Amino acid sequence: MLAPPELPYAVLMPRSSDTTTTPLARQISTCRLCADRFAATATAHAPRPVPWFTPKARILIAGQAPGARVHASGIPFNDPSGDRLRDWLGLDRDTFYDRARIAIVPMAFCFPGYSAKGSDLPPPPVCRATWHNHVMAELTNLSVRLIIGGYAHRYHLGARTNVTQTVQAWRDLPTGTFALPHPSWRNTGWLKKNPWFTDELLPVLRARVKEALNDG
Repeated sequence: MLAPPELPYAVLMPRSSDTTTTPLARQISTCRLCADRFAATATAHAPRPVPWFTPKARILIAGQAPGARVHASGIPFNDPSGDRLRDWLGLDRDTFYDRARIAIVPMAFCFPGYSAKGSDLPPPPVCRATWHNHVMAELTNLSVRLIIGGYAHRYHLGARTNVTQTVQAWRDLPTGTFALPHPSWRNTGWLKKNPWFTDELLPVLRARVKEALNDG
């Protein structure tokens, strides 16, 4: 069975000015399409979808899938990756978790589990095929779109290049759309090899995020 997280993220509950959910989000939260798939993983866990969006949101964070700590807490990016992402965006926790401002829509709403070798399993395609077009149809107020990682790059941007090439082409994307690497600690080496990301992209990203929140 899935072990509890080692860090105290599960108890750091966000305070949101808009904790309402939509009928679609409530429907997603009861989804059990992948129950058999998850039971067969090394973690042998049950589904726990983590939908986090309302139509009011100005900013979309489109990532890959929740990790083990998010599975335990039921709060998206409630882990070290989330700490790094909030730093990239220049946001505190309260703002980040305000569903009236920010929608967090990964390619799979549940933790996919680990393989027998302890590697992260990919997001099940059935989640995207079942839910994502419906979710995106609700998000009509967006002015900033943050597309994180290869799976999201392919779905949202139609990317045919690797993550580095896709992120490097950030200036070619529509205004307000940013391709980002995953903020995982595993990408610390990538950040060191690509200083332009911190020096050039992040200042523009933070300014655009601030503008979107001020306009909302």
